[in-house]
Amino acid sequence: MKAIVAVKRVIDFNVKPRVKSDGSGVELAGVKMSMNPFDEIAVEEAVRLKEAGVLTEVVALSIGPAACQETLRTAMALGADRAVLVESTAELEPLHVAKLLKALVDKEQPRLVLLGKQAIDGDAGQTGQMLAALLRWPQATCASKLAVADAGIEVTREVDGGLETIALALPAVVTVDLRLNTPRYATLPNIMKAKKKPLETIAAATLGVNLAPRTQVLKVSEPPVRAGGIRLPDVATLVAKLKTEAKVIR
Repeated sequence: MKAIVAVKRVIDFNVKPRVKSDGSGVELAGVKMSMNPFDEIAVEEAVRLKEAGVLTEVVALSIGPAACQETLRTAMALGADRAVLVESTAELEPLHVAKLLKALVDKEQPRLVLLGKQAIDGDAGQTGQMLAALLRWPQATCASKLAVADAGIEVTREVDGGLETIALALPAVVTVDLRLNTPRYATLPNIMKAKKKPLETIAAATLGVNLAPRTQVLKVSEPPVRAGGIRLPDVATLVAKLKTEAKVIR
């Protein structure tokens, strides 16, 4: 069984993003980039499924500029067998990404597509659901546990008040959450091996997807600075302030 894992190149989660001085977006020049942490968990799960004999091949897929090859090499160092880069310098929206992913899924014919539940830059959390809808495949979101067999897949996800386990027929799309696993570190030998693994590059324009933007970013700005808190002497003073100043209780 083949699986595709979609990975996105984002600002490293340890770096504090800075807004450009003209408010047109987030500054990327000279900023450390890495794999979206949720996608890294998806790669780890796919590799574990292959090590368990469930999957026969793990294909890492990314969409973006040529620099995304670095992210794909990381995915292969973690255990992916090969990689495909859909090269594009356009500003892509979740629907664009979902349509490009669908074109690659149609080409590769996997039985399972894994990806993070969201990217830490856009935080849209839409691509997996859109991809499942375009493919007309069953989907499960925010997976915290997976059990895959030839007949189908069981996905456990956290819901309000507990856990929910659902069963899906294959092929399926699954987005993963932080609790699913802890990604391994890429060892130096595996990093060296990843340099020799096949990495195919496909121009996005050849996939027949309309990448015209449907939305326009008007302005990007820093969040407002929070006001400092105050220390109150007792509960009675707190209640009085909630009544007279915040007016959240009567």
